[in-house]
Amino acid sequence: MAVFPWHSRHRNYKAEFASCRLEAVPLEFGDYHPLKPITVTESKTKRVSRKGSTSSTSSSSSSSMVDPLSSVLDGTDPLSMFAATADPAATVVATVGGHPVGTGVEDSSRKKRDRDDSSIVGSDFEPWASKRGEILACYTTTEKLSINLFVGSEKGKAGSATPAMSEKVRTRLEELDDFEEGSQKELLNLTQQDYVNRIEELNQSLKDAWASDQKVKALKIVIQCSKLLSDTSVIQFYPSKFVLITDILDTFGRLVYERIFSMCVDNRSVLPDHFSPENVNDTAKETCLNWFFKIASIRELIPRFYVEASILKCNKFLSKMGISECLPRLTCMIRGIGDPLVSVYARAYLCRVGMEVAPHLKESLNKNFFDFLLTFKQIHGDTVQNQLVVQGVELPSYLPLYSPAMDWIFQCISYHAPETLLTEMMERCKKLGNNALLLNSVMSAFRAEFIATRSVDFIAMIKECDESGFPKHFLFRSLGLNLALADPPEADRLQILNEAWKVITKLKNPQDYINCAEVWVEYTCKHFTKREVNTVLADVIKHMTPDRAFEDSYPELQSIIKKVIAHFHDFSVLFSVEKFLPFLDMFQKESVRVEVCKCIMEVFIKHQQEPTKDPVILNALLHVCKTMHDSVNALTLEDEKRMLAYLINGFIKMSVNRLAMETRKVMKGNHSRKTAAFVRACVAYCFITIPSLAGIFTRLNLYLHSGQVALANQCLSQADAFFKAAISLVPEVPKMINIDGKMRPSESFLLEFLCNFFSTLLIVPDHPEHGVLFLVRELLNVIQDYTWEDSSDDKVHIYTCVLHLLSAMSQESYLYHIDKAVDSNDSLYGGDTKFLAENNKLCETVMAQILEHLKTLAKDEALKRQSSLGLSFFNSILAHGDLRNNRLNQLSVNLWHLAQRHGCADTRTMVKTLEYIKKRSKQPDMGHLTELALRLPLQTRT
Repeated sequence: MAVFPWHSRHRNYKAEFASCRLEAVPLEFGDYHPLKPITVTESKTKRVSRKGSTSSTSSSSSSSMVDPLSSVLDGTDPLSMFAATADPAATVVATVGGHPVGTGVEDSSRKKRDRDDSSIVGSDFEPWASKRGEILACYTTTEKLSINLFVGSEKGKAGSATPAMSEKVRTRLEELDDFEEGSQKELLNLTQQDYVNRIEELNQSLKDAWASDQKVKALKIVIQCSKLLSDTSVIQFYPSKFVLITDILDTFGRLVYERIFSMCVDNRSVLPDHFSPENVNDTAKETCLNWFFKIASIRELIPRFYVEASILKCNKFLSKMGISECLPRLTCMIRGIGDPLVSVYARAYLCRVGMEVAPHLKESLNKNFFDFLLTFKQIHGDTVQNQLVVQGVELPSYLPLYSPAMDWIFQCISYHAPETLLTEMMERCKKLGNNALLLNSVMSAFRAEFIATRSVDFIAMIKECDESGFPKHFLFRSLGLNLALADPPEADRLQILNEAWKVITKLKNPQDYINCAEVWVEYTCKHFTKREVNTVLADVIKHMTPDRAFEDSYPELQSIIKKVIAHFHDFSVLFSVEKFLPFLDMFQKESVRVEVCKCIMEVFIKHQQEPTKDPVILNALLHVCKTMHDSVNALTLEDEKRMLAYLINGFIKMSVNRLAMETRKVMKGNHSRKTAAFVRACVAYCFITIPSLAGIFTRLNLYLHSGQVALANQCLSQADAFFKAAISLVPEVPKMINIDGKMRPSESFLLEFLCNFFSTLLIVPDHPEHGVLFLVRELLNVIQDYTWEDSSDDKVHIYTCVLHLLSAMSQESYLYHIDKAVDSNDSLYGGDTKFLAENNKLCETVMAQILEHLKTLAKDEALKRQSSLGLSFFNSILAHGDLRNNRLNQLSVNLWHLAQRHGCADTRTMVKTLEYIKKRSKQPDMGHLTELALRLPLQTRT
């Protein structure tokens, strides 16, 4: 291809801006606006029509207006359509004055739907699964445990003939009796982990037995496991044992339900999710009854209760009222369990299955709770006290064993409960003596809003509690957790803090103290000033410094610092808290100290909006950055290095470069001798700091950013140094870089950086000793020598950006400048012909590179890329070139034909481009485009 000369077209930027502005249209007050919200009122109903068809209409309070966004939807929006598909018979009916227009069918349908909704537990209910891990981690033991394993009987296994049905039933009953009479093996002296492993083996054995159609064996395993829940010989482990055993019960209940449900499905019909007993066939009902009869024959109370509770949901196959009749009976069965700890966990399990299958049956759940209150005094009875003496367990260690079960019961009772019921429950708790355990569960389970509005009442109840069995600091911690989620009445806030802190500050045990103080710090930060926060921090330092107690409480201390900096985003306020820096001194373990420094710097980068010149703050943050930097060693992971580099870079950008720009702002662009020296010091700090950073694109971007700051502050030689450093770093960019732990090609990131770089170079003046456009030439040389991927066109995209830059540089007045800082080349050269000639010569060199690349794409697999790049280059010439020049005009025509030559061009794009040219040809001084348009034919793909 021949070399074509470049001629930039003259640009009048002001006129172009004016022509691109949207036409202002006056709008009367009250007129319709397309972004004004439209009030739509709709309700759903079931409408009977032929062939089960449904219809939908909608009404709007602004029905006379046309919504441009919803008009394309023919009156139905995607969310309404989705909701309609959930209920095939649901339709939208018009309303008049907010009331539905229709018959009584709508009301009955709505009531039915409301009933269905009440039988489903919402996402706001914390599931049992979320509590499981915490219980297993908290309630552990080092004592030896025992377990009874089922030894399978060989009766009835010999012989090839299949027994008759009556004989088969008789055999199964004998096997069950055999198990009841003691076909078990006791394993003694098990560690806690051994015990857990055995339970997991039993769970797997249950699944295996079920899969091999050994239903009686499966039932035996479940009975055996349920019996373990009557054993409290190692009482500290009981909550964890309950979690493990009920996992097996849940598995059994699910297997039985799915088995019976599958029997209701045949080739002709499928049982719906919300079925009624009338939909269940006789075979499934008989099988279901058989399971309940087998369970009823279990002799011992505890396994009979647990196994029946596990298949409570199966009552749905037999009767509509089956579950509602069984729950009260099972509640009464628990009254026969003498041990109060075993009893409360049985109640917790009944609440668990009750909430899963019938959460709307609140009366049974409430009855369960009130039964528990009647037997609560047993906890402090002689039987329990004697048991504790035998096991050598103190009352303060025994009472917390009740917390998981009681918390769960209270959570189930309080879920969506009316305020009156909660008040009644609270009053009943007040009447009981030694009610600290109850009070703690109330505060753990009830809604935070309920607790917060009655905080003063709860504090009064806490004062009256007997502290011998359940320490008051547990109660204040539970109260503080609620107050972190909900706000108490404003008039009570100071009184609440004073009453709580009177108790907290008297705690002698450092761990008890910090567990409680860590919760109340958030309440203090949320509702009070730095004065109160300073008092709290001082108290924490006083309690945790003696005997270096802080070394055992780093997690709690970290939590405190996170809460403080989360509420005090203004670091000028934060560092004015007198005890904040002394508090930081307690983090003396290096790994913990680095984590705290990371938290502080993250908040500073994210939230510090106002620039700070306070030397105390800057010195402290520099120390924080130094701590993070010094923690890096040969073993530090790459992800950790990237995180630390990001935080340190953020501080440099916000503090050093921002200081320079804020100084410029104060001086209104006219630096004095003193401020000019300060700015140069900031710039020098950045220049010597950036090379120590690991990420290459981090260094590139900081070089560019710092060069822009130097340029804005009249530091021309320093700006040149930054830009030269960035240019020299480009060849070091690797082909692949690590992004969030994954290796990705770097070319797209390099392209983005170079485009930003060229935009900056428009306003950088030439150095008097280095020739015309010396930085642009140096950068072009680096780009030319860089090894680009053969399958990539990024090099051409960069050259196109350079062409745009050079075209902008040839204008009499540039598109943008740095006011009161530097004179750009448009002022220095003043349209000098030699400068323009050098500019055009550089343009021709860049164009030659682009055309050479297009020539290399004349291959079958690259024709589509050639077409796309050819059209892109055509558009660049159209936007920036002077097409009155015949040779440049001819080049544009050649590119147009190249884009269409092999049928790879997007016809729609070509048509729109040609329409644009014709439209522009009608503008002043654009008549030459009329002739160009005639020379640009549109070719079909054929």
